[in-house]
Amino acid sequence: MTRGMRPEQVWGIGLTNEAEMAISKALGTGYVLRNWPAGSSPGERDIARATPLVVFVVKEAWDALPPATRLGIEEWEIPQRVLVLGASQSVADFEEVLENGFLSAISEPLTDKKVRDVIFRAKEVKSLYDDIFRMTREIMLERELLARKTDLVLFLNRILSRASESLDPSVILDNAREDLQLLLPLNALMGAFWQTGDSGTLEAELFLEPDMDQSAEQHWTEQLLRQAAKIAGKPMHSYRASFLEGSPNREPVGIPSVPEELITLPLRAGGQMFGLLVLYRAKGRALGKDQVQALYASVNHLALALKNAALFSQVKIRADHDALTRIHNRRAFDERFIDELRRHQRYHHPMSLLMVDIDHFKGINDRFGHLIGDEVLREVGSILSGTLRSTDFTARYGGEEFVVILPQTTEEQSRILAERLRAIIAGARFAHDGEAFCITVSIGAATLQPGSLTKRKELLEKADKALYQAKHLGRNQVCTALGPVTRTDEAAYEAVEAG
Repeated sequence: MTRGMRPEQVWGIGLTNEAEMAISKALGTGYVLRNWPAGSSPGERDIARATPLVVFVVKEAWDALPPATRLGIEEWEIPQRVLVLGASQSVADFEEVLENGFLSAISEPLTDKKVRDVIFRAKEVKSLYDDIFRMTREIMLERELLARKTDLVLFLNRILSRASESLDPSVILDNAREDLQLLLPLNALMGAFWQTGDSGTLEAELFLEPDMDQSAEQHWTEQLLRQAAKIAGKPMHSYRASFLEGSPNREPVGIPSVPEELITLPLRAGGQMFGLLVLYRAKGRALGKDQVQALYASVNHLALALKNAALFSQVKIRADHDALTRIHNRRAFDERFIDELRRHQRYHHPMSLLMVDIDHFKGINDRFGHLIGDEVLREVGSILSGTLRSTDFTARYGGEEFVVILPQTTEEQSRILAERLRAIIAGARFAHDGEAFCITVSIGAATLQPGSLTKRKELLEKADKALYQAKHLGRNQVCTALGPVTRTDEAAYEAVEAG
């Protein structure tokens, strides 16, 4: 026996001293024999801790074993059992040899040849069992790998199929957030996409989780803009933000406690970086290799879908924006207005609408010409989009009239914001051929209270009537559906947050 190798165990049950000596002599070195005399047997602890090659069992000792002990030995699959018969007993008479799972039977006297033949056969069977076990284990591993690959293919197919269902980035990201939950627990998924503007600067579009408080919204906006600038190689010159769909039972997203909870994934298509996803994952174990591979593969699929959505969005922007003022047009307003009304009815948030009309605009055109009139329209559109929140929606309604949708805005907040807009526009200065002039606007405001079922047409009519009242009362003022707004000191307005 080679030094360091443990001897092979052989057991006996009910062996006489003579039989024990004969077996030990036949085995030689490299084996150790342990025998339980007649009337005793291996216990559960012995069976659990040992792996003998062969168990020699005397016929009389086997018959004397309690049924439970005998059943336990029969179900023990590791060793080969050999039945030891007396000199007067014939092996051919014992059919129970096979019935009870014995490898074979030998009769006394136990010669070296008989014992060694049993050991040889036991080793052959053990080797066969080992080969079968190894092949079975390899088959199981291959099946497990195949199952995991199948799961990965199904997961990626789900990602790809759902990403291809829409050309709306919000829908794609909503679906991706739901699908990636199958891969890792997520608290939030947000995205940032950018494109080069007319002046060569980068303009970003952010997609944020809904219903965040002001500090969380500011944190995530700064986080996305910072990561976008890092990946793009230069800062974002401007941005606009949209919100993904929420769930009534979903908790608002907060600020991560540790940076490790964030996973930033750049989006590349056609060899160019155009955006990123930020995953805010729940606390837990680190991602496994398979999860990481699946995550990157799914992001590649999402990148293609989001790039197509971005290209479609660029075309849609041209169709949805007014060519003169560069803000949304009437058609885009109609679509967004319906969406905001549905969101209002679903989440029971307040919602306000402003209608803004430039006072005496025809006189400006008649006096200074249509080019100056166009400049006035552009400046008013710029003031509206630059003063309002990223969640508000501004559109040119027609001619010199503009509309503003104010989601999650109460009546009092809409009054304050409308008065601020009126004051800023009134303070703007224009010039033509050395002649300076200024303009004023009249604003009508209407508000939907939480839970209100007011229809789209009714809210527009209320805002329009409020605008008519502002015109009727002398222009350059704000009226709500309940009446005119009383002017107060401008400093008081500056101290109030506009929604």
